[in-house]
Amino acid sequence: MANFSISELYDLSGHAALVTGGALGIGQAIAFRLSEAGASVVIADVDLASAKKTAAQIEARGGRAQAVRADVRVAADAEAAVQAAVDAFGQIDLLVNNAGIFPLIPVLDVAEEVWDRVIDINLKGAFLFAKAAAKQMVQAGRGGKIINLASVDAVHPNGMATPYNASKGGVLMLTKGLALELAPHKILVNAVAPGGITTPGTDEARSRVASSAGIPDDAILQGWLQRVPLRRMGEPDDVAKVVLFLASRAADFITGELIVVDGGYLLS
Repeated sequence: MANFSISELYDLSGHAALVTGGALGIGQAIAFRLSEAGASVVIADVDLASAKKTAAQIEARGGRAQAVRADVRVAADAEAAVQAAVDAFGQIDLLVNNAGIFPLIPVLDVAEEVWDRVIDINLKGAFLFAKAAAKQMVQAGRGGKIINLASVDAVHPNGMATPYNASKGGVLMLTKGLALELAPHKILVNAVAPGGITTPGTDEARSRVASSAGIPDDAILQGWLQRVPLRRMGEPDDVAKVVLFLASRAADFITGELIVVDGGYLLS
């Protein structure tokens, strides 16, 4: 094995990455970090306008990026997004399955269509994109990396989130299954489990819960922080930096693993 310098370990120049749900929040932070490390990035998102804005920001910083509209629940969209990376950058070396939703609903009020939507986006979508990307990686014969966004909910359920808990538990086992089957092709598959991260989505969810309970938003936040030893919410870049590690040469002997990014939440 070659001995790489620190700068070489984290240099993704010449690599092409695809990030689902990359227009905003954690996905956007991941796209920024991968680009900063030298990767060309395809941002696949159902919100094409926002994806284009993120791609433009990357290009304004001197990076290479392209935005594509994709519904992760649709196999044809997954295949088209992978092909977009190949067409734009000649290859795909890295997939980050970040797209996901987390409706907060008491389990007895969860409608069947809500359950189906959460599972389809969070779990089926990760599978469809992983399958499409892995096929291209196998065909190219260079190996690659797939990084799935799980959650602390994959190992420690939270209330009012049963469909989400189930979907993220599925993402964890999907990660392990893919890692086992794809290892002979030199495709490494890992997962990252964020805890409480400040994003537009989490802010909106917290506001909905507070409103329905008739309490201030800040009361929900402070209640959560009491369970976090570091006493702060995470930022999207806290997750992005760990994704960058898994994408880099520094993680070339890691597969089938889950890295938790939660400020110590699971310790409580």
